[in-house]
Amino acid sequence: MMESRIKPCLSCSGLATTLMDATTDKDPLVQEQIYNALCYLGESEPEEILHSCDEYLRQHDKLAYPHRVIILKAMETVVKNNIASLDKSTAKVVIFLASNEMTKSKEVIREWQQAASSVLVAVGQRFINKVMEEVLTKFQPGILPHYFIVQTFANLSVSNVFGMVPFLNSILGTMLPMLGMAKQDHMKSVFCYALQHFSESIQEYLANLDKAPDPTVRKDTFSNEIFSAYEVLFNSWLQHREAKLRLAVVEAVGPMSYLMPSEKLEEQLPKLIPGILALYKKHAEAFYISKSLCQILEASVNIGSRSLDVQLDALLGTLHPQICAPADPSVPLTVKNHTEVLRCFTVLACSFPDRVLAFLLPKLESSNERTRVGTLLIMRQIINSTPSQMEIKKPFILSSMKLPLQDSNDKVKRAVVQVISAMAHHGYLEQPGGEAMMEYLVRQCALPSEAPKKQTPDADDLTSDSVQSISVNTLFLLSTTVDRMNNVLWPYLLEFVTPIQFTNALTPLCKSLMYLAMKKQEEGENASLIRYDLNGNLPSPYALTTRLLVVSSQPYAGDCRGTAALRLLSVLQYSVHPALEQLWSKRVPSLVEHIEENTEKCLCQKEWEEKLLLFLQETLAAVSDNTWICHFVTEMCRQLNSYNGFPLEKNFLYKCIGTTLGACTSKDLVQKQLQELLETARYHEEAEREGLASCFGICAINHLEETLAKLEDFVRSDVFKKSVGLFSIFKDRSDNEVEKIKSTLILCYGFVAVHAPKELVLSRIEADILKNIFQYFNTKVLGIKVETKDLTLKLCLIRSICMISQAIYNGGKCGDFVFSRKAELVAQMVEFIKAEPLDAMRTPVRQRAMVTCTYLVVLEPHLSDPDRTELIDTCLASVLALPPDPGQERDGIGGDAPHKEILYGDTLSALKDLLKSLLQRNLTPHGLQDMFAHLGPWIKSNKEQERQRAVEVSAALLDFYLGKLNVSTVIPFYNLGVLIALFSPRCSDSLASVRQHAVDCVYCLLYIQLCYEGFARDHTDEMVEGLKALKKGLEEPDFTVLFHTCHNIAMVVGKRVPPDQLMSLLLAMFEGLADPDKNCSRAATVMINSLLKERGSVLQEKVPDIMSIIHSKLQEVDEEHVRKAAQQTVYILASQHKSVVVSSLLGSALPFDSHTCAMWRSLAAEPTLTSQILEQLLEKVNRDVPYKESKCFLLGSGSERIATPLPLAATCALYEIMSAPESGAAVLGLYAPLFVTLLLRVSCTVGVQLPKSLQSRERRSSSLSPAPRSLHPCSCAVETLKVMLARGGSEAVTRAVGSAGGWDLMASPERHHDGIAVLAGAMARHAGPRLPLIVKNLVPTLSSVFDSQRITTTAFFAELLNSNVVNDLMLLETVMDNMTGRQKDPCMLVRMLALRGLGNISSGSPEKVRKHGAKLLASMVNGMDDKDDPHNLVALEAMSSLSKLLDHLEERDIQSMLLHIAIRIRPFFDSEQPGLRQSSIVLFGNLTKFSEDDCEAFFEQILNGLVTLLLHLQDPKPEVVKACKFALRMCGPNMGCEGLCDMFLNHLREDRSLHYGEFMNNVCKHLMQSYPEMLNRLILTNLFYFKSNWVDIRAAAPMFIGFLVLHVDEDHCQQVDLDQLISALNLLLKDPVPAVRMKVAETLGRLVRIL
Repeated sequence: MMESRIKPCLSCSGLATTLMDATTDKDPLVQEQIYNALCYLGESEPEEILHSCDEYLRQHDKLAYPHRVIILKAMETVVKNNIASLDKSTAKVVIFLASNEMTKSKEVIREWQQAASSVLVAVGQRFINKVMEEVLTKFQPGILPHYFIVQTFANLSVSNVFGMVPFLNSILGTMLPMLGMAKQDHMKSVFCYALQHFSESIQEYLANLDKAPDPTVRKDTFSNEIFSAYEVLFNSWLQHREAKLRLAVVEAVGPMSYLMPSEKLEEQLPKLIPGILALYKKHAEAFYISKSLCQILEASVNIGSRSLDVQLDALLGTLHPQICAPADPSVPLTVKNHTEVLRCFTVLACSFPDRVLAFLLPKLESSNERTRVGTLLIMRQIINSTPSQMEIKKPFILSSMKLPLQDSNDKVKRAVVQVISAMAHHGYLEQPGGEAMMEYLVRQCALPSEAPKKQTPDADDLTSDSVQSISVNTLFLLSTTVDRMNNVLWPYLLEFVTPIQFTNALTPLCKSLMYLAMKKQEEGENASLIRYDLNGNLPSPYALTTRLLVVSSQPYAGDCRGTAALRLLSVLQYSVHPALEQLWSKRVPSLVEHIEENTEKCLCQKEWEEKLLLFLQETLAAVSDNTWICHFVTEMCRQLNSYNGFPLEKNFLYKCIGTTLGACTSKDLVQKQLQELLETARYHEEAEREGLASCFGICAINHLEETLAKLEDFVRSDVFKKSVGLFSIFKDRSDNEVEKIKSTLILCYGFVAVHAPKELVLSRIEADILKNIFQYFNTKVLGIKVETKDLTLKLCLIRSICMISQAIYNGGKCGDFVFSRKAELVAQMVEFIKAEPLDAMRTPVRQRAMVTCTYLVVLEPHLSDPDRTELIDTCLASVLALPPDPGQERDGIGGDAPHKEILYGDTLSALKDLLKSLLQRNLTPHGLQDMFAHLGPWIKSNKEQERQRAVEVSAALLDFYLGKLNVSTVIPFYNLGVLIALFSPRCSDSLASVRQHAVDCVYCLLYIQLCYEGFARDHTDEMVEGLKALKKGLEEPDFTVLFHTCHNIAMVVGKRVPPDQLMSLLLAMFEGLADPDKNCSRAATVMINSLLKERGSVLQEKVPDIMSIIHSKLQEVDEEHVRKAAQQTVYILASQHKSVVVSSLLGSALPFDSHTCAMWRSLAAEPTLTSQILEQLLEKVNRDVPYKESKCFLLGSGSERIATPLPLAATCALYEIMSAPESGAAVLGLYAPLFVTLLLRVSCTVGVQLPKSLQSRERRSSSLSPAPRSLHPCSCAVETLKVMLARGGSEAVTRAVGSAGGWDLMASPERHHDGIAVLAGAMARHAGPRLPLIVKNLVPTLSSVFDSQRITTTAFFAELLNSNVVNDLMLLETVMDNMTGRQKDPCMLVRMLALRGLGNISSGSPEKVRKHGAKLLASMVNGMDDKDDPHNLVALEAMSSLSKLLDHLEERDIQSMLLHIAIRIRPFFDSEQPGLRQSSIVLFGNLTKFSEDDCEAFFEQILNGLVTLLLHLQDPKPEVVKACKFALRMCGPNMGCEGLCDMFLNHLREDRSLHYGEFMNNVCKHLMQSYPEMLNRLILTNLFYFKSNWVDIRAAAPMFIGFLVLHVDEDHCQQVDLDQLISALNLLLKDPVPAVRMKVAETLGRLVRIL
């Protein structure tokens, strides 16, 4: 029994020893794995492993300490994890070892001794007495102990408080005399460390006496010893020059102060506190000092010390700068230091509130920003943390805040806001002086909101948020969360709503007020919400309503203040006027909803202002109290000046005033307020002029007479005259200012005209309004005028006249109203337009003037012809002649390109509207002709921008004409031909926009013609509608697309133009050939094509000459229509003299130039002719040999193949003809011969070179032409085959081959056969019916003298067998017999491809495999035994093919050869070639299906291969891994283990990633459950792979063994040769790759299972 007990111990020890020997490994990951393995062994046998580690460390005394550390750490982990079950004797051994390891070296070697100390601390969790017994032996009185002895005591006191504190009295007794013996700094530091932790442990013990083992322990027990230690630390060590030691002393003194005798602490404080404070000057890092100081202060307060009083000034003076120095958030200790110092202030403020305040408050007046900020931070702390002590100090503190409230520094402001927040929570703001605090907070809310700036490196800021955002958040929190603030804030905050300086604070103000008001309403104070009798400073209801309504006009400004303002207004409805409750409850939510549904970008400002003005109107109507309205409008006018600098709001306020004045029934008040507005307006501001004019216009709706009278009175008044006189004193300003006043008055008249009731205003327009306008403008009637230079005055005049014209037009009676001054006004506008410069668009004058003319020309009377002509010509020249991109001009007003671009767009729109307005007056063909008489020269201009604009305007006019046309009698559209000729050439203009608009013009003209022919306006003509579809083709300037589109347009035009106009159209078209834009002449050639078809035949003998002439003409003129015409001629010639044309063209120089190519393509026009030409060319390709061998002198005896010229030229010609779409029918007719010829042409040109003469010529042509087609023989043949397939209806084949990279493969000498296979597969899938003829034509080439042709045909046939189509077409036997016949071919590649083809039958025609099984199997076995196969390529193919065939063969055919094949392929499993590994493994998997009848014999083969397959799951090649997964899934059912089978099926799916380690763990578990007797065999097979070349497999083999060992039963352990195994693992432990060594270490740990 004893012997069996010892053996496992020795074996376990041996394993541990092996692992510990390996700790010398330098790789940290391997070291970690060794540590893990030792821990694993320790989990199984903790006692033994701890003993082994002890023995090893004792025996290997010289082992370097880094390696000892690994073992000690493993011991610590084993102890920690098994402390509850650890035997006392083992604990003793471990304690003794750790103690020795820790103290072996007198020098401090931290990593080693710390590891040993940690072992002791771990054991001490349960065996504290044993640990202390051992360690105390090395802690003898009078002898200075080892550094780590002391540290171990300290750590034990922390980890086991209740166990350790009882020892502390005696430890302290022994330690105290040692303090004087400690001379070295590190020893002094460790004593401090121990005293600190002892003190903390004692405090914890005393705080939990109810749980303590000895509840009689008292503070007094330790007080004297602690004080004695304190004396040494404070009086001696604290004075040391070493900073680290001083900090250690400080850290200890803090906790010690709690335990010192009260009288001793009191006695020491006068020295202790100055001593600690003095350290601040010596140490940059103050946290530990502050922490200790806080502990000392708390201890002092606890004993009721009187000494603090004396120290207070020094304390405050030292601590205050600590807070003033800003904490850096990136240095955590500085933040912690701030917290500790603030705690000190809390302690002091509780005991000495008066003196602390007396110290702090004067600091608020310091000139140093940091001092002020720091003081405020302390004030906030004191206010929050000492509420009872500060209660009576509130008035004093509030009064002391006056100076900080005036501070302009941002950091101070933030601190003040935080103090105010603290005050609010503790009732300060309810005191007198609290209102000043609230006003300050609102002022900060009103600061401009800026994006927060980036923090400076010193990070002085209290926070990254801006003062404004902090203030806003604070105000809202005080309003919503601090209930005691409700009566402070309401209604006081209303005082800040109306002053303009608080505009930026409106959003938070309104939100807070709304919340407060709603709380008041909940308390039942609705009627008396605002008590004006108690609050005299509050703004009136009129002021509040005006203010909130005006700021709502810009609803998204200031953080969406519109919503907040309207909601507050709604809450205040009863206080504004009792009659508004119902209206506002309904209207305000819908206004708020409108804001929320939109965004600043998408909100229509005009619509929004109209909604607000309507709301105002409804409000005034609901109130219906003239006195209230008079007060309201007076308040509005009073607020006007406060909006200076807010132009948008002020403009809206003017509109509100106009609306309110309109509702006012007091005529006197209306006139008085209008007079006041005219007197006080700031005329030099555009928004103000606009606002004032709007106000007058809106007011005139109800008060027209008063408004007009006030405008006239003002000009005559002294105020106006004084203004003019005053301005004249300032010479530079006078003219400008007076012009601005006049401009405003002119604008007022315009707004009055457009707003006032039409029945009243029409009679006043000429008599009063226009008379005064022109009087201000200094313009005399009857054409004699003095022109003003002021742009504002000019623009206001134009705008005013425009509004007057609109007023007349909208008056409903404009037909009856004769505007006698119309011509004069139009002439004035024309003058304005003429005065504008043509080199740039600087002002909106021309645009505004044209808009005005648009309204003027529709009024009666008609313009005379000369006036009309001048107007049109002036406007066209003013806009169309502008330079390109007028928006890019940089001079003039604005200077910003986007503004200019918008202005240009508006001006062009104004021109279109004006011309439409003129055309409307004469909507006839003659009127249209007249308009295009003006536009014609611009449409034909040689300047692109002029053409573009003119055609765009023309398209708009014709569309308008068509839309307005209403033909009552059928009349001729006599100028259709001329107009179509004007626009149709433009369909190929160089500018895309011109092309698009030109099609629109032709489209409209043809529909106009249909209307004139009598068709209904809504009639749809399919041909004309087709023009719209053609526009897409005109977007890009592609010659062929443009020409095709122009041809289609011409076809439509030709069929729709009446016969009597055809001639005029053709004549005009011929003129178009000379168009400055050469592109446009293409459209004319369309009309000529039909004539060319009618030409007579040409004499045969002249054909070569004519062909030569056509070619030279094409070289001279490279125009699209010339090329098309030439192609037509070539086609006509070839239809009569094809042989001569073909010979002539074949004689052209190679490579064919673009003109020759075009001529070849023209031969594809008619199928019969094309077929005959293709047959001629095929005959020329086949007749000559494809290449000639040429000796290559540079390469010694080698030779190169040079292409023969005639087949090459014929191949190029075939390409050109078949690239024409028209050749499709002919190609279909000759599909098989074309395909076979070109396939063999590709085959024979792989690796063939061009003749030298052609090589140089091709290089020259490639340098001239941007992207020539390659003349290389093989590329040329491939491209021709591609185009033949595409044209023969097999585009799917071309695409399939292209996407698989087949075309590139075909041209590669090494991969040519793969490319052919891709082509054959695509043909089988997409062109099956074509195959019988192709196969028939290809069979003879299998006996070709050219190897290349045999390879190509074999590859093609091999892939065909992969498809069922050969069976469907009854080609299987033919093709299969041909493949079988190739097995003796001298070319190895042909033999390999033949085997591949035979294997492909399994997927192509599986049902036929059984019939030919014996023959196919014989072929495969022969292939595996191929003697002339140095690289095993034929064998590889045979294995792959056999794998595919197996499913379909008869079992009896396979049974006889099963073992032969399995044994033959086994060596390939570990082949260096990935392909062989993959194929052999897949075949092995497939063979398992046939193992039933010979189960045991084949099961043996599975076992032979199992380890290999499992290890190769870590193969570097993914395809091999995939094969292994397959083979294992197939082997699973034959292994007789259901669990293993399920695992293989579930975890080894192809689509599933594999966690290899976890998988192998489970596999080994099943293997050892089902085949435990196989353990040794499996391990031996794995040992073979310890020498594998693949790292991952080398690492997987030991892991495999480890998992086997982990799961084997004890009964079967004996079969393993442990010596051999451990020896092999030891050897592998020296592997150069760390990952391998890690797995070995892991496995060594697991061997504990079989010991």
